[in-house]
This record gives sequence, C-alpha cells and structure tokens, in this order.
Amino acid sequence: MMKHVYSVGQVNKYIKNMFAQDFMLHHISIKGEVSNCKYHSSGHIYFTMKDADGTINAIMFAGSRREGLKFPMKEGDRVVVTGSVEVYERDGRYQIYARTIERDGEGNLYLKFEALKRELEEMGMFAEEYKQPIPKYAKTVGIVTAETGAAIQDIRNIAGRRNPYVQLILCPALVQGEGAAASIVHGIHALEQIGVDVIIVGRGGGSIEDLWAFNEEMVARAIFDCRIPVISAVGHQTDFTIADYVADLRAPTPSAAAELAVFDYRQAMQELLGMRQQMDKELQRKVTVARNHLEHQRMRLHYLSPQQRMNENRRRVAEYEEKLTGRMEELLREHRHRLALLAGTLESYSPVKKLSGGYAFVEDGNHQALRSIHQIRKKDIVQIHLLDGTLTAAVTEIQAAEGVKNE
Repeated sequence: MMKHVYSVGQVNKYIKNMFAQDFMLHHISIKGEVSNCKYHSSGHIYFTMKDADGTINAIMFAGSRREGLKFPMKEGDRVVVTGSVEVYERDGRYQIYARTIERDGEGNLYLKFEALKRELEEMGMFAEEYKQPIPKYAKTVGIVTAETGAAIQDIRNIAGRRNPYVQLILCPALVQGEGAAASIVHGIHALEQIGVDVIIVGRGGGSIEDLWAFNEEMVARAIFDCRIPVISAVGHQTDFTIADYVADLRAPTPSAAAELAVFDYRQAMQELLGMRQQMDKELQRKVTVARNHLEHQRMRLHYLSPQQRMNENRRRVAEYEEKLTGRMEELLREHRHRLALLAGTLESYSPVKKLSGGYAFVEDGNHQALRSIHQIRKKDIVQIHLLDGTLTAAVTEIQAAEGVKNE
C-alpha cells in the first residue's frame, strides 16, 4: 500500500485552509499580558501575548493603529486583542492579526462610553452652536480638580508665569472613584455661583477606569448647562472623555488649559503698546488729513471770497489805469511833437519873424495888404508895419522891378 507523502508547503497550506474555514478564528478576542513589544519603523507593532498557560505571537499593521489602538501599548500591559488567528504559511506558525487592542477590563466601559456619546450627540449636546466663546482677558479662573494632584500644580505654574494678576479659585473635587462625578458637578455649580470668568475641569492622565468620572452623564449635563464657559482638560492628549465633547473648549492637558484660559500679561502689554502706537499714528494721519482739508477749504474760500474778487478787480483796474495813463502820455508826447513841428512850420511863415528879419508889412489906405505895385499910385497914403511899430507914409515914387512892366 502506497503512503501519501506531503511537502512542508502543502501541509502548511492545508493547516492555513483549516484555520481559514474556522469562523470563530475570523473574529476572536484574546486577553493576556504584552511582552516583546516592538514598534517597527514601518508603523507595524510586533508583540507576544502570554498568560500562565501559554503564549501567542501577535501583529498590528500600521493601517489598523489609528482606529484600533487608543493608548501607547508597552511591556507588561494587560490587554484584550480582537482580530483573526491565521497561519503564516512560510514559517508554519500561527499568530493573531490585531484589529483593535484595549486594556483588559475596558471593553464594557468602552461600549458604555460609546452608547452615552451617541445618545448625547443625538441630543445636540456636542453641537458647535451651543459652544460659548472663551473670554480672551479673564480676571478670575475657576478650577475643578484634585487639591493635591499634578494638574493643579501645572495650572498654577503656567498661570503664574503668564499672568500673576489673574485670580485662581480652586474648588477641590474627587476626580476618580466613588462619588467623583457628584463632586465634580458640585464644583462646577459652586464656581458658577461665584461668577468666575471661565472654568477649567480636569485631571491628569490615567486608564479609562481612572477617567470614568468625566464620562458620567451628570458631569456632561453640568458642563452643558453651565452659564460660564468651560474648558475640559482630562488626561493626556490621546485621552478623550464625554466631558471633552460637551465642553466649550477641549485642552489636551491641564497645562494647555491654563494657557488657553489665562492671557499672557506681557504679550497683552505689547499688544496694547502696539495698538497705542497704531492709534497715535492713525490719529496723526487723520489730523494731517484734516489740516490739509482745512487749508484746501481756506484757499478755496480765499479764492472765492468777495474780498478776493474785489482785490482782483482792483488790480485789473489799476493795470487798465496804468495802461491808459501810459497810452495818454504816449499820445500826448506824439501830439506835442507834432505841435512842435507845426509850430516850427508856422513860425517859419510868421509875419513877425519876417519883420524881425528886416521885412515890413504894407497896407493901403483900405487896410489891404499890398502885394504888387499895381495896387497903389503916387501920393497914396500907405501904412508900413515894422517889428516894433507902424509908419504912415505917402507914395512919392513907384519903380517896377527889373523885367516887370510898370503900368
């Protein structure tokens, strides 16, 4: 009878198919302690789960980490891994491929958390329109946290460094364990009655059990109903609670909450100084613009005023007067020159001038000027006008000029 002989690869493939046909192994949850935990540069996590009875290799791929792992897993953590058990055919080893990893004991709490979160979200308690703005310059900051925890020390240190003039009012509260939720609600109500400007509600980091008080519905409702803006500061940056969703603002840590609630005094002074300088500059600019506008209006009024027009008309009249006077003087000079010429000409024809040259003006008895010897006869009486007087004479002889016929 022939034996059936199989290769190693065939056996590994057969076993892999057997695992693949087992429905329970497709979605299984295994709890145990983490050991040999290694974070690969690719983003994958390789680790081993163990308990008193055995070990199993496990791997979580980088693509599953964002939604499947909500805490920094490390050696010694007790966890519940949910995923599928499969055979790695090449090595013939089986391992669990993790889709989600939770701390042991968190499963039921996580389901409770998700149910309450879904309920409150449907009621609109997470809606942005209900969020109150955080005052920028708070004078009094109320704090609901443990009196001796690291959270209050961090808040005091940050607040003191940023602005020592802001008043911090602590309302001590239990932040975990029995009665913690009621204690937190009491602190919120007490600070609301005091009338602080903003309230910080929070604590340091811890497991989901440690932070559970901030997942209680009564705490969520107290924060939502509070008339004063509330900043939640629960745990570390990766920790999320119901209080974070319902608060007006979430801070990743108590220190960050202090920075959000307490304004930086020195920075505020610098901003005020800058605004003052800007206001002075703007005021100076407006004064300059107003002065220029006023000067423009003054010049315009000066240009359009009756006095200005009157002065302008006076200047024009003066110019016309000056031109007229100049023209008149010019005409007068011309006429004087012409008169002088005419006077010279007239003088050259003047009988007086003739007389002064030795000539005489002779008239007959009828006072008619004698221009010819034919106008007079012998013994006629004539008057001879000289320069300095008149002579009366009788004609004794008439003699014609050479070449002139004597009638």
